[in-house]
Amino acid sequence: MNLYRDFEKQGNLLFRYRGQIPIVIFIVCIPVIVFSGNYAVDNVFEKITTIGSVFVSICGFAIRITAVGNTPEGTSGRNTQEQIAEKLNTEGIYSVVRHPLYLGNYLMWLGILCFTFNLPLLIILSLTYWFYYERIMFAEEAFLEKKFGQEFLIWTSQVPAILPSFKNYIPSEPGFSTRKVLRQEYTGFLVMVLCFCFIDNLRYFLLTGSLNVLRFSIVILIIAAIITVSLRFLKYHSQVLN
Repeated sequence: MNLYRDFEKQGNLLFRYRGQIPIVIFIVCIPVIVFSGNYAVDNVFEKITTIGSVFVSICGFAIRITAVGNTPEGTSGRNTQEQIAEKLNTEGIYSVVRHPLYLGNYLMWLGILCFTFNLPLLIILSLTYWFYYERIMFAEEAFLEKKFGQEFLIWTSQVPAILPSFKNYIPSEPGFSTRKVLRQEYTGFLVMVLCFCFIDNLRYFLLTGSLNVLRFSIVILIIAAIITVSLRFLKYHSQVLN
């Protein structure tokens, strides 16, 4: 099998499990966080890094929201079994960057990794995520090129794959769908908050030997869980988000 087919095959396999693999990687890295993390850091450094980490993750989540809210139905989203594309997305955020969802995902995880205060882990996992997303992007673009041909080639010649460029921005025609975002993105929101909360309380426990159920991160997690449960209930037991 030549490299082109090999990359495409690997990408399609990773595509099917793209929602679970980052979580599995994070869980596997918990012992590394415990035994190699820098916990007794300067208070000012801790505050600046915490604010910066949360900001980076929020930016990533905002990019995901923008992509999901402006993407029409019938295109690749939460499907896992195969690539889907009834039309080629070239407007809105897709006129700025070809893979906004993966850019958003990486920034969400980058913020979480920065919050571990573990530079070697951040570098290693960034390289791991690049390998992981590169294969998926390759497989998706191979599928899109086969389906849309010249239209796809023109789009890729004008829009970068992962680093945004606004020089060819085209407003999105369908407009932004808040209901679609609320219907689809609550799980990612909860996972992001849960990871920050876990690292925060793990660091506190390793420093003090105790747990504090009134920590700010736990309060935020409880609020996020209530929001998630409410949106899930509305999604499956009402027509509000349809």
